[in-house]
Amino acid sequence: MFSNTSSLTECPFYIGGEWLQPKVAGTPVFNPSTGDTIAECPIGKAADVNAAVEAAAAAFPAWMETPPVERARILGRFKMLMEENIEDLVRSNTREHGKTLVESRGDVKRGMEVVEFALGVPSLLMGEVLENIARGIDCEAIRQPLGVCAGITPFNFPAMVPLWMYPIAIACGNTFVLKPSEKVPLTAIKIAKLLEKAGLPKGVLNIVHGGRDVVDALLTHPKVKAISFVGSTPIARYIYETGTKHGKRVQSNGGAKNYVILMPDADVENSTRGVIEAAFGCAGERCMAGSTAVVVGGAEKTVLPTLIEATKRIKVGPTDREAQPDMGAVITRQHRDRVLELIEAGVKEGAKIPADGRGVKVSEAPNGFYVGATILDHVQTGMTVAKEEIFGPVLNVMHMEDLDKAIELANKSFYGNGASIFTRSGKAAREFKHRVQCGMVGINIGVPASMAWFPFNGWNESFFGDLHMQGREGVQFFTQQKVTTSRWFSYGEGDIWHTEAKK
Repeated sequence: MFSNTSSLTECPFYIGGEWLQPKVAGTPVFNPSTGDTIAECPIGKAADVNAAVEAAAAAFPAWMETPPVERARILGRFKMLMEENIEDLVRSNTREHGKTLVESRGDVKRGMEVVEFALGVPSLLMGEVLENIARGIDCEAIRQPLGVCAGITPFNFPAMVPLWMYPIAIACGNTFVLKPSEKVPLTAIKIAKLLEKAGLPKGVLNIVHGGRDVVDALLTHPKVKAISFVGSTPIARYIYETGTKHGKRVQSNGGAKNYVILMPDADVENSTRGVIEAAFGCAGERCMAGSTAVVVGGAEKTVLPTLIEATKRIKVGPTDREAQPDMGAVITRQHRDRVLELIEAGVKEGAKIPADGRGVKVSEAPNGFYVGATILDHVQTGMTVAKEEIFGPVLNVMHMEDLDKAIELANKSFYGNGASIFTRSGKAAREFKHRVQCGMVGINIGVPASMAWFPFNGWNESFFGDLHMQGREGVQFFTQQKVTTSRWFSYGEGDIWHTEAKK
Protein backbone atom coordinates (compact mmCIF):
# COMPACT_ATOMS: atom_id res chain seq x y z
CA MET A 1 0.00 0.00 0.00
CA PHE A 2 1.12 3.57 -0.60
CA SER A 3 1.32 6.49 1.77
CA ASN A 4 -1.40 9.14 1.67
CA THR A 5 -3.79 6.80 -0.15
CA SER A 6 -6.74 9.04 0.75
CA SER A 7 -5.64 11.46 -1.97
CA LEU A 8 -5.49 8.77 -4.65
CA THR A 9 -8.17 8.23 -7.27
CA GLU A 10 -10.30 5.17 -6.56
CA CYS A 11 -9.78 2.17 -8.82
CA PRO A 12 -12.66 -0.24 -8.17
CA PHE A 13 -13.71 -3.54 -9.69
CA TYR A 14 -17.05 -3.55 -11.51
CA ILE A 15 -18.79 -6.88 -10.98
CA GLY A 16 -22.46 -7.64 -11.51
CA GLY A 17 -23.33 -3.95 -11.72
CA GLU A 18 -21.61 -3.10 -8.42
CA TRP A 19 -18.52 -0.92 -7.95
CA LEU A 20 -16.30 -2.69 -5.43
CA GLN A 21 -13.18 -1.16 -3.88
CA PRO A 22 -11.09 -4.11 -2.63
CA LYS A 23 -8.81 -3.62 0.35
CA VAL A 24 -5.81 -5.35 -1.14
CA ALA A 25 -2.31 -4.26 -2.05
CA GLY A 26 -1.93 -2.92 -5.55
CA THR A 27 0.45 -1.30 -7.99
CA PRO A 28 0.97 2.44 -8.49
CA VAL A 29 -0.68 4.32 -11.33
CA PHE A 30 1.55 7.27 -12.28
CA ASN A 31 1.08 10.60 -13.92
CA PRO A 32 4.04 10.20 -16.32
CA SER A 33 4.33 13.96 -16.76
CA THR A 34 5.22 14.51 -13.11
CA GLY A 35 6.15 11.08 -11.77
CA ASP A 36 3.45 11.39 -9.08
CA THR A 37 1.37 8.41 -7.98
CA ILE A 38 -2.28 9.19 -8.75
CA ALA A 39 -3.98 5.87 -7.96
CA GLU A 40 -3.38 2.39 -6.70
CA CYS A 41 -4.58 -0.39 -9.01
CA PRO A 42 -5.69 -3.44 -7.00
CA ILE A 43 -4.23 -6.79 -7.97
CA GLY A 44 -7.09 -9.23 -8.26
CA LYS A 45 -7.04 -12.98 -7.85
CA ALA A 46 -8.69 -15.92 -9.57
CA ALA A 47 -11.64 -15.59 -7.19
CA ASP A 48 -12.30 -12.06 -8.46
CA VAL A 49 -12.22 -13.30 -12.04
CA ASN A 50 -14.62 -16.09 -11.16
CA ALA A 51 -17.04 -13.60 -9.58
CA ALA A 52 -16.91 -11.38 -12.70
CA VAL A 53 -17.35 -14.32 -15.09
CA GLU A 54 -20.24 -15.74 -13.07
CA ALA A 55 -21.92 -12.33 -13.11
CA ALA A 56 -21.46 -12.13 -16.87
CA ALA A 57 -22.75 -15.68 -17.32
CA ALA A 58 -25.84 -14.91 -15.23
CA ALA A 59 -26.56 -11.79 -17.31
CA PHE A 60 -26.06 -13.54 -20.67
CA PRO A 61 -29.42 -15.30 -21.21
CA ALA A 62 -31.49 -12.13 -20.82
CA TRP A 63 -29.02 -10.00 -22.78
CA MET A 64 -28.90 -12.51 -25.64
CA GLU A 65 -32.71 -12.31 -25.88
CA THR A 66 -32.66 -8.50 -25.89
CA PRO A 67 -33.48 -7.46 -29.48
CA PRO A 68 -30.41 -6.14 -31.35
CA VAL A 69 -32.15 -2.81 -31.96
CA GLU A 70 -32.59 -2.34 -28.19
CA ARG A 71 -28.91 -3.13 -27.62
CA ALA A 72 -28.06 -0.56 -30.30
CA ARG A 73 -30.20 2.07 -28.58
CA ILE A 74 -28.24 1.63 -25.34
CA LEU A 75 -25.02 2.05 -27.30
CA GLY A 76 -26.49 5.15 -28.95
CA ARG A 77 -27.12 6.73 -25.55
CA PHE A 78 -23.60 5.65 -24.53
CA LYS A 79 -22.08 7.42 -27.53
CA MET A 80 -24.00 10.62 -26.73
CA LEU A 81 -22.75 10.50 -23.13
CA MET A 82 -19.19 10.05 -24.37
CA GLU A 83 -19.60 13.09 -26.61
CA GLU A 84 -20.96 15.13 -23.69
CA ASN A 85 -18.07 14.08 -21.44
CA ILE A 86 -15.29 13.92 -24.00
CA GLU A 87 -13.02 16.54 -22.43
CA ASP A 88 -13.18 14.79 -19.05
CA LEU A 89 -12.21 11.51 -20.75
CA VAL A 90 -9.42 13.23 -22.70
CA ARG A 91 -7.88 14.77 -19.58
CA SER A 92 -8.15 11.48 -17.68
CA ASN A 93 -6.41 9.74 -20.58
CA THR A 94 -3.60 12.29 -20.64
CA ARG A 95 -3.20 12.27 -16.88
CA GLU A 96 -2.59 8.52 -16.59
CA HIS A 97 -0.81 7.94 -19.91
CA GLY A 98 1.21 11.09 -20.58
CA LYS A 99 0.25 11.66 -24.21
CA THR A 100 -0.73 15.14 -25.35
CA LEU A 101 -4.32 16.36 -25.18
CA VAL A 102 -4.54 16.24 -28.98
CA GLU A 103 -3.37 12.63 -28.97
CA SER A 104 -5.76 11.72 -26.16
CA ARG A 105 -8.61 13.31 -28.06
CA GLY A 106 -7.75 11.08 -31.01
CA ASP A 107 -7.56 8.07 -28.67
CA VAL A 108 -11.08 8.68 -27.35
CA LYS A 109 -12.59 9.58 -30.73
CA ARG A 110 -11.21 6.48 -32.45
CA GLY A 111 -12.82 4.41 -29.72
CA MET A 112 -16.10 6.25 -30.21
CA GLU A 113 -15.99 5.34 -33.90
CA VAL A 114 -16.14 1.66 -32.94
CA VAL A 115 -19.25 2.40 -30.87
CA GLU A 116 -20.65 4.20 -33.91
CA PHE A 117 -19.94 1.12 -36.03
CA ALA A 118 -21.58 -1.16 -33.45
CA LEU A 119 -24.79 0.89 -33.67
CA GLY A 120 -25.39 -0.83 -37.02
CA VAL A 121 -25.60 -4.25 -35.38
CA PRO A 122 -29.19 -4.98 -36.49
CA SER A 123 -27.93 -4.91 -40.08
CA LEU A 124 -24.55 -6.48 -39.29
CA LEU A 125 -26.22 -9.52 -37.71
CA MET A 126 -28.59 -10.20 -40.60
CA GLY A 127 -28.23 -13.72 -41.93
CA GLU A 128 -28.67 -15.47 -45.28
CA VAL A 129 -31.53 -17.53 -46.71
CA LEU A 130 -31.78 -19.67 -49.83
CA GLU A 131 -35.13 -21.09 -50.90
CA ASN A 132 -35.32 -24.46 -52.64
CA ILE A 133 -31.81 -25.55 -51.87
CA ALA A 134 -33.46 -28.81 -52.87
CA ARG A 135 -37.10 -29.30 -53.90
CA GLY A 136 -39.28 -27.91 -51.14
CA ILE A 137 -36.29 -27.45 -48.82
CA ASP A 138 -35.06 -24.06 -47.58
CA CYS A 139 -31.82 -23.19 -45.80
CA GLU A 140 -30.96 -20.23 -43.58
CA ALA A 141 -27.85 -19.11 -41.69
CA ILE A 142 -28.05 -16.80 -38.67
CA ARG A 143 -25.50 -15.39 -36.22
CA GLN A 144 -25.82 -15.89 -32.48
CA PRO A 145 -23.59 -14.64 -29.62
CA LEU A 146 -20.94 -16.82 -27.99
CA GLY A 147 -21.59 -16.09 -24.31
CA VAL A 148 -19.04 -14.60 -21.90
CA CYS A 149 -16.14 -12.87 -23.69
CA ALA A 150 -13.05 -11.21 -22.18
CA GLY A 151 -10.64 -8.45 -23.15
CA ILE A 152 -7.06 -7.86 -21.94
CA THR A 153 -5.77 -4.44 -22.95
CA PRO A 154 -2.41 -2.59 -22.97
CA PHE A 155 -1.34 0.76 -21.53
CA ASN A 156 -0.80 2.72 -24.71
CA PHE A 157 -4.44 3.48 -25.65
CA PRO A 158 -6.48 3.57 -22.42
CA ALA A 159 -9.72 4.48 -24.23
CA MET A 160 -9.48 3.16 -27.78
CA VAL A 161 -8.31 -0.43 -27.32
CA PRO A 162 -10.96 -1.49 -24.77
CA LEU A 163 -13.50 0.14 -27.09
CA TRP A 164 -12.19 -2.00 -29.96
CA MET A 165 -13.57 -4.95 -28.04
CA TYR A 166 -16.62 -4.71 -25.83
CA PRO A 167 -18.97 -2.44 -27.83
CA ILE A 168 -19.03 -4.94 -30.69
CA ALA A 169 -19.13 -7.91 -28.31
CA ILE A 170 -22.12 -6.63 -26.33
CA ALA A 171 -23.89 -5.31 -29.44
CA CYS A 172 -23.79 -8.89 -30.74
CA GLY A 173 -25.45 -10.14 -27.54
CA ASN A 174 -22.44 -11.31 -25.53
CA THR A 175 -21.50 -10.30 -22.00
CA PHE A 176 -17.98 -9.13 -21.24
CA VAL A 177 -15.17 -9.09 -18.67
CA LEU A 178 -12.51 -6.39 -19.21
CA LYS A 179 -9.04 -6.41 -17.66
CA PRO A 180 -7.48 -3.03 -18.46
CA SER A 181 -3.76 -2.44 -18.04
CA GLU A 182 -2.87 -1.92 -14.41
CA LYS A 183 -0.80 1.08 -15.59
CA VAL A 184 -3.86 2.94 -16.98
CA PRO A 185 -7.12 1.68 -15.44
CA LEU A 186 -8.81 5.01 -14.71
CA THR A 187 -10.12 6.06 -18.13
CA ALA A 188 -11.58 2.60 -18.72
CA ILE A 189 -13.49 2.97 -15.44
CA LYS A 190 -14.84 6.41 -16.41
CA ILE A 191 -16.05 5.07 -19.76
CA ALA A 192 -17.73 2.06 -18.13
CA LYS A 193 -19.62 4.41 -15.79
CA LEU A 194 -21.02 6.20 -18.83
CA LEU A 195 -22.18 2.88 -20.30
CA GLU A 196 -23.82 2.05 -16.98
CA LYS A 197 -25.56 5.45 -17.07
CA ALA A 198 -26.74 4.69 -20.61
CA GLY A 199 -28.78 1.81 -19.21
CA LEU A 200 -26.62 -1.27 -19.73
CA PRO A 201 -28.05 -4.08 -17.56
CA LYS A 202 -26.06 -5.32 -14.59
CA GLY A 203 -23.47 -7.95 -15.38
CA VAL A 204 -23.25 -7.31 -19.13
CA LEU A 205 -19.93 -5.50 -18.65
CA ASN A 206 -17.56 -6.30 -15.78
CA ILE A 207 -14.08 -4.99 -14.92
CA VAL A 208 -11.34 -6.76 -12.96
CA HIS A 209 -7.80 -5.53 -12.35
CA GLY A 210 -4.60 -7.45 -11.86
CA GLY A 211 -1.58 -9.14 -13.37
CA ARG A 212 -0.77 -12.60 -14.62
CA ASP A 213 -3.01 -14.42 -12.11
CA VAL A 214 -6.03 -12.56 -13.48
CA VAL A 215 -4.97 -13.13 -17.09
CA ASP A 216 -4.46 -16.86 -16.55
CA ALA A 217 -7.78 -17.16 -14.76
CA LEU A 218 -9.53 -15.60 -17.76
CA LEU A 219 -7.64 -17.83 -20.20
CA THR A 220 -8.61 -21.01 -18.39
CA HIS A 221 -12.08 -20.26 -17.04
CA PRO A 222 -14.52 -22.75 -18.59
CA LYS A 223 -17.29 -20.17 -19.00
CA VAL A 224 -15.16 -17.71 -21.00
CA LYS A 225 -15.78 -18.40 -24.67
CA ALA A 226 -13.54 -15.83 -26.38
CA ILE A 227 -10.48 -13.71 -25.57
CA SER A 228 -9.35 -10.45 -27.19
CA PHE A 229 -5.83 -9.20 -26.48
CA VAL A 230 -3.49 -6.38 -27.50
CA GLY A 231 0.12 -6.25 -26.28
CA SER A 232 3.64 -7.43 -27.06
CA THR A 233 4.30 -10.36 -29.38
CA PRO A 234 5.65 -12.79 -26.74
CA ILE A 235 2.58 -12.24 -24.56
CA ALA A 236 0.26 -12.31 -27.59
CA ARG A 237 1.63 -15.73 -28.50
CA TYR A 238 1.15 -16.94 -24.93
CA ILE A 239 -2.44 -15.64 -24.85
CA TYR A 240 -3.24 -17.36 -28.14
CA GLU A 241 -1.64 -20.68 -27.27
CA THR A 242 -3.09 -20.85 -23.75
CA GLY A 243 -6.54 -19.64 -24.72
CA THR A 244 -6.93 -21.98 -27.69
CA LYS A 245 -5.57 -24.88 -25.62
CA HIS A 246 -8.50 -24.30 -23.29
CA GLY A 247 -11.01 -24.26 -26.13
CA LYS A 248 -11.47 -20.53 -26.56
CA ARG A 249 -11.71 -18.40 -29.63
CA VAL A 250 -8.77 -15.93 -29.53
CA GLN A 251 -7.77 -12.76 -31.40
CA SER A 252 -4.35 -11.69 -30.16
CA ASN A 253 -2.55 -8.60 -31.45
CA GLY A 254 1.22 -8.41 -30.88
CA GLY A 255 4.02 -5.94 -31.50
CA ALA A 256 5.47 -4.52 -34.69
CA LYS A 257 8.42 -2.98 -36.46
CA ASN A 258 6.80 -0.80 -39.11
CA TYR A 259 8.77 0.52 -42.09
CA VAL A 260 8.27 3.90 -43.76
CA ILE A 261 9.84 4.10 -47.22
CA LEU A 262 11.05 7.55 -48.33
CA MET A 263 11.46 7.70 -52.09
CA PRO A 264 13.65 10.30 -53.88
CA ASP A 265 10.56 11.98 -55.35
CA ALA A 266 8.75 12.27 -52.00
CA ASP A 267 7.31 15.67 -51.14
CA VAL A 268 9.78 16.90 -48.53
CA GLU A 269 7.42 18.89 -46.32
CA ASN A 270 4.56 16.40 -46.27
CA SER A 271 6.73 13.31 -45.92
CA THR A 272 8.68 14.91 -43.06
CA ARG A 273 5.46 15.72 -41.26
CA GLY A 274 4.17 12.20 -41.86
CA VAL A 275 7.30 10.49 -40.55
CA ILE A 276 7.54 12.76 -37.50
CA GLU A 277 3.96 11.95 -36.57
CA ALA A 278 4.43 8.23 -37.23
CA ALA A 279 7.68 7.93 -35.27
CA PHE A 280 7.11 10.30 -32.35
CA GLY A 281 3.33 10.54 -31.94
CA CYS A 282 2.27 9.19 -28.53
CA ALA A 283 6.02 9.17 -27.72
CA GLY A 284 6.38 6.19 -30.07
CA GLU A 285 4.33 3.99 -27.72
CA ARG A 286 2.08 2.31 -30.26
CA CYS A 287 2.18 -0.82 -32.36
CA MET A 288 1.57 1.23 -35.51
CA ALA A 289 4.52 3.58 -34.92
CA GLY A 290 6.65 4.17 -37.99
CA SER A 291 9.79 3.16 -36.14
CA THR A 292 12.10 2.61 -39.15
CA ALA A 293 12.55 5.06 -42.01
CA VAL A 294 14.09 3.51 -45.13
CA VAL A 295 15.75 6.26 -47.14
CA VAL A 296 15.95 5.33 -50.81
CA GLY A 297 18.55 6.84 -53.11
CA GLY A 298 18.36 10.62 -53.42
CA ALA A 299 16.01 10.98 -50.44
CA GLU A 300 19.20 10.92 -48.37
CA LYS A 301 19.93 14.45 -49.55
CA THR A 302 16.40 15.82 -49.72
CA VAL A 303 14.08 14.41 -47.07
CA LEU A 304 16.56 13.16 -44.46
CA PRO A 305 18.23 16.49 -43.54
CA THR A 306 14.84 18.14 -43.13
CA LEU A 307 13.63 15.20 -41.04
CA ILE A 308 16.64 15.45 -38.71
CA GLU A 309 16.18 19.18 -38.17
CA ALA A 310 12.45 18.77 -37.54
CA THR A 311 13.17 16.06 -34.96
CA LYS A 312 15.57 18.34 -33.10
CA ARG A 313 12.81 20.95 -32.79
CA ILE A 314 10.32 18.62 -31.08
CA LYS A 315 9.48 20.09 -27.68
CA VAL A 316 9.07 17.58 -24.85
CA GLY A 317 7.21 18.41 -21.67
CA PRO A 318 4.27 17.84 -19.30
CA THR A 319 0.93 17.31 -20.97
CA ASP A 320 -1.34 17.69 -17.92
CA ARG A 321 -1.67 21.47 -18.29
CA GLU A 322 -2.97 23.97 -20.80
CA ALA A 323 0.36 24.85 -22.45
CA GLN A 324 0.99 21.75 -24.53
CA PRO A 325 4.34 20.40 -25.79
CA ASP A 326 4.84 18.49 -29.03
CA MET A 327 5.45 15.23 -27.17
CA GLY A 328 4.86 13.92 -23.67
CA ALA A 329 6.54 11.43 -21.36
CA VAL A 330 6.73 7.65 -21.65
CA ILE A 331 4.62 5.52 -19.36
CA THR A 332 6.97 4.68 -16.44
CA ARG A 333 10.48 5.28 -15.16
CA GLN A 334 11.36 1.65 -15.93
CA HIS A 335 10.17 1.99 -19.51
CA ARG A 336 12.15 5.22 -19.94
CA ASP A 337 15.28 3.43 -18.75
CA ARG A 338 14.70 0.56 -21.17
CA VAL A 339 14.34 2.97 -24.11
CA LEU A 340 17.58 4.71 -23.09
CA GLU A 341 19.35 1.35 -22.86
CA LEU A 342 18.27 0.45 -26.39
CA ILE A 343 19.50 3.81 -27.72
CA GLU A 344 22.85 3.16 -26.04
CA ALA A 345 22.95 -0.31 -27.59
CA GLY A 346 22.37 1.19 -31.04
CA VAL A 347 25.23 3.66 -30.60
CA LYS A 348 27.59 0.96 -29.30
CA GLU A 349 26.75 -1.26 -32.28
CA GLY A 350 27.66 1.49 -34.75
CA ALA A 351 24.58 3.62 -35.39
CA LYS A 352 25.02 7.38 -35.71
CA ILE A 353 22.84 9.70 -33.63
CA PRO A 354 22.13 13.00 -35.45
CA ALA A 355 19.20 13.81 -33.12
CA ASP A 356 19.86 12.80 -29.53
CA GLY A 357 17.05 12.89 -26.95
CA ARG A 358 18.87 11.12 -24.13
CA GLY A 359 19.77 14.23 -22.18
CA VAL A 360 16.45 16.02 -22.38
CA LYS A 361 15.67 18.20 -19.34
CA VAL A 362 12.16 19.36 -18.41
CA SER A 363 12.62 22.02 -15.75
CA GLU A 364 8.92 22.41 -14.95
CA ALA A 365 8.52 18.65 -14.32
CA PRO A 366 11.93 17.26 -13.34
CA ASN A 367 10.53 13.95 -12.06
CA GLY A 368 8.58 13.06 -15.22
CA PHE A 369 9.52 10.09 -17.38
CA TYR A 370 10.98 11.87 -20.39
CA VAL A 371 12.98 10.77 -23.43
CA GLY A 372 13.53 13.28 -26.20
CA ALA A 373 12.88 12.49 -29.86
CA THR A 374 15.88 10.52 -31.15
CA ILE A 375 17.14 9.42 -34.57
CA LEU A 376 19.57 6.54 -35.01
CA ASP A 377 21.05 6.75 -38.51
CA HIS A 378 22.82 4.04 -40.53
CA VAL A 379 21.14 1.26 -38.59
CA GLN A 380 22.03 -2.20 -39.90
CA THR A 381 19.82 -5.28 -39.90
CA GLY A 382 21.85 -7.15 -37.28
CA MET A 383 21.67 -4.40 -34.66
CA THR A 384 19.56 -4.81 -31.54
CA VAL A 385 17.50 -1.71 -32.36
CA ALA A 386 16.71 -3.11 -35.81
CA LYS A 387 15.24 -6.28 -34.33
CA GLU A 388 13.55 -5.24 -31.07
CA GLU A 389 10.41 -3.16 -30.74
CA ILE A 390 11.66 -0.07 -28.86
CA PHE A 391 8.18 1.33 -28.14
CA GLY A 392 9.55 4.80 -27.52
CA PRO A 393 10.39 8.05 -29.37
CA VAL A 394 13.23 6.54 -31.42
CA LEU A 395 13.41 6.46 -35.21
CA ASN A 396 15.81 4.07 -36.92
CA VAL A 397 17.08 5.21 -40.31
CA MET A 398 18.30 2.67 -42.86
CA HIS A 399 19.57 3.32 -46.38
CA MET A 400 18.68 1.38 -49.53
CA GLU A 401 19.60 1.97 -53.13
CA ASP A 402 16.20 1.29 -54.70
CA LEU A 403 12.59 0.34 -54.02
CA ASP A 404 13.19 -3.37 -54.60
CA LYS A 405 15.80 -3.46 -51.83
CA ALA A 406 13.55 -1.44 -49.52
CA ILE A 407 10.63 -3.85 -50.00
CA GLU A 408 12.94 -6.81 -49.54
CA LEU A 409 14.14 -5.31 -46.25
CA ALA A 410 10.60 -4.70 -44.98
CA ASN A 411 9.54 -8.21 -45.92
CA LYS A 412 12.32 -9.79 -43.86
CA SER A 413 10.65 -8.59 -40.67
CA PHE A 414 8.81 -11.29 -38.77
CA TYR A 415 6.26 -8.66 -37.77
CA GLY A 416 3.53 -7.52 -40.12
CA ASN A 417 1.30 -4.72 -38.85
CA GLY A 418 1.95 -1.84 -41.22
CA ALA A 419 4.24 -0.25 -43.79
CA SER A 420 4.09 3.08 -45.64
CA ILE A 421 5.63 4.74 -48.65
CA PHE A 422 6.05 8.44 -49.45
CA THR A 423 6.27 9.05 -53.19
CA ARG A 424 4.74 10.97 -56.09
CA SER A 425 4.96 7.91 -58.33
CA GLY A 426 1.78 5.90 -58.82
CA LYS A 427 3.86 3.05 -60.23
CA ALA A 428 6.09 2.91 -57.15
CA ALA A 429 3.08 3.14 -54.83
CA ARG A 430 1.27 0.32 -56.63
CA GLU A 431 4.37 -1.88 -56.63
CA PHE A 432 4.85 -1.28 -52.91
CA LYS A 433 1.19 -1.91 -52.06
CA HIS A 434 1.18 -5.15 -54.03
CA ARG A 435 4.43 -6.62 -52.80
CA VAL A 436 4.93 -5.51 -49.20
CA GLN A 437 4.02 -8.25 -46.71
CA CYS A 438 1.94 -6.64 -44.00
CA GLY A 439 -1.71 -6.17 -43.19
CA MET A 440 -2.05 -2.35 -43.33
CA VAL A 441 -0.41 -0.22 -46.02
CA GLY A 442 -0.05 3.56 -46.19
CA ILE A 443 0.57 5.61 -49.32
CA ASN A 444 1.73 9.08 -48.29
CA ILE A 445 0.26 8.27 -44.85
CA GLY A 446 2.65 7.61 -41.97
CA VAL A 447 0.30 5.63 -39.69
CA PRO A 448 -1.96 3.40 -41.82
CA ALA A 449 -4.06 2.17 -38.89
CA SER A 450 -7.49 1.15 -40.15
CA MET A 451 -10.70 2.90 -39.15
CA ALA A 452 -13.47 1.18 -37.20
CA TRP A 453 -15.28 -0.09 -40.33
CA PHE A 454 -12.23 -2.11 -41.44
CA PRO A 455 -10.26 -4.79 -39.56
CA PHE A 456 -7.11 -3.91 -37.62
CA ASN A 457 -5.27 -6.23 -39.92
CA GLY A 458 -1.93 -7.41 -38.53
CA TRP A 459 -0.04 -10.25 -40.24
CA ASN A 460 2.72 -12.66 -39.29
CA GLU A 461 3.86 -12.35 -35.66
CA SER A 462 1.91 -9.15 -35.19
CA PHE A 463 -1.30 -11.16 -34.93
CA PHE A 464 -2.33 -14.60 -33.72
CA GLY A 465 -5.77 -15.82 -34.75
CA ASP A 466 -7.91 -15.68 -37.85
CA LEU A 467 -10.51 -12.96 -37.21
CA HIS A 468 -9.21 -9.45 -36.51
CA MET A 469 -10.63 -6.68 -34.33
CA GLN A 470 -13.01 -4.05 -35.68
CA GLY A 471 -15.24 -4.11 -38.73
CA ARG A 472 -17.15 -7.14 -39.97
CA GLU A 473 -14.40 -9.46 -38.78
CA GLY A 474 -15.08 -8.20 -35.26
CA VAL A 475 -18.75 -9.15 -35.64
CA GLN A 476 -17.75 -12.56 -36.98
CA PHE A 477 -15.37 -13.10 -34.07
CA PHE A 478 -18.03 -12.39 -31.44
CA THR A 479 -20.73 -14.54 -33.08
CA GLN A 480 -21.18 -18.10 -34.27
CA GLN A 481 -23.27 -19.24 -37.20
CA LYS A 482 -26.25 -21.54 -36.96
CA VAL A 483 -27.57 -23.13 -40.16
CA THR A 484 -31.14 -24.47 -40.32
CA THR A 485 -32.43 -26.64 -43.14
CA SER A 486 -36.23 -27.04 -43.23
CA ARG A 487 -38.96 -28.81 -45.16
CA TRP A 488 -42.72 -28.58 -44.55
CA PHE A 489 -45.19 -31.28 -45.54
CA SER A 490 -48.85 -30.91 -46.40
CA TYR A 491 -51.13 -32.81 -44.01
CA GLY A 492 -50.35 -36.50 -44.15
CA GLU A 493 -47.56 -36.15 -46.72
CA GLY A 494 -44.63 -38.34 -45.74
CA ASP A 495 -46.56 -39.82 -42.81
CA ILE A 496 -45.95 -43.57 -43.01
CA TRP A 497 -48.78 -44.37 -40.57
CA HIS A 498 -51.25 -42.26 -42.52
CA THR A 499 -50.19 -43.96 -45.77
CA GLU A 500 -50.51 -47.46 -44.29
CA ALA A 501 -53.95 -46.72 -42.92
CA LYS A 502 -55.22 -45.92 -46.42
CA LYS A 503 -54.30 -49.37 -47.77
